[in-house]
Amino acid sequence: MNASLLAVLNDSERLLIAQTERAELAALDEDAAIEFEARIRRARNQYVGQYRRGAGAAVTEHGGRGKARPENTRAAMKAEAFEQALARVSHRVAVLARESAAKLRAERLAAAKAARQGHGPGAREAAPATGRQGPELTGEPIGDRALRSPASEKRRAGTRAEGARKQARRDSR
Repeated sequence: MNASLLAVLNDSERLLIAQTERAELAALDEDAAIEFEARIRRARNQYVGQYRRGAGAAVTEHGGRGKARPENTRAAMKAEAFEQALARVSHRVAVLARESAAKLRAERLAAAKAARQGHGPGAREAAPATGRQGPELTGEPIGDRALRSPASEKRRAGTRAEGARKQARRDSR
């Protein structure tokens, strides 16, 4: 981090920023990293708020927060230091989240594969059935997906009736 940014921080703030270095972040697990990210975010929000309030008070004198910045440099530099620290911590949280998601996905796929092969969580505990129970599969669609289901017959009849009504109106003219 820039030495001029570190110079405006007090000891506790400098310690908090030092904990965002790569080696310290590598030691954190996902939950600890998320908790640490929240701490850094609160600190960043605190100094951003101080900067905005300080510069906002000087708007009447200078005409804008940006024009008042030279008088409010310390708060702006603290906010910038914590913004950079938050970026580092957020990146680490994202990396850990991706790793965790990949691990969970691999576990789910392994469990599904084990269940499909019949040995593992989710597999049937009973003895395998000797024959197929239920209707025979013919390869033809069944239920509403069948070509001649009650629903499709009703829809077809309604379409025919509508066409007949239209034709009857035309014929009566």
